[in-house]
Amino acid sequence: MTTVPRSLDEIIASADALADRFEAYEPADADRDSVDPTTALWLAASRRAAAERDLAAAVVEARRAGVPWKVVGELVGTSGEAARQRYGRHAAR
Repeated sequence: MTTVPRSLDEIIASADALADRFEAYEPADADRDSVDPTTALWLAASRRAAAERDLAAAVVEARRAGVPWKVVGELVGTSGEAARQRYGRHAAR
């Protein structure tokens, strides 16, 4: 069982030891390719959310530059009206 460091010197020594372990760690080939399914799902959802934020920001910039909703819709794979409904609140800011 690991004991919790109590003094500042113990905390610093523990942090240094952990830093050394992290720097020396080399994952096995199997570790690199295996991801827990829930972690994979969380990562995919996180990437999707980031992509949606990027897309909304790009729509805002396109609208500020005068790109019509019809063109925005075509570029995001939908109709201009559907794009306006989905991203219009972002573009109105």
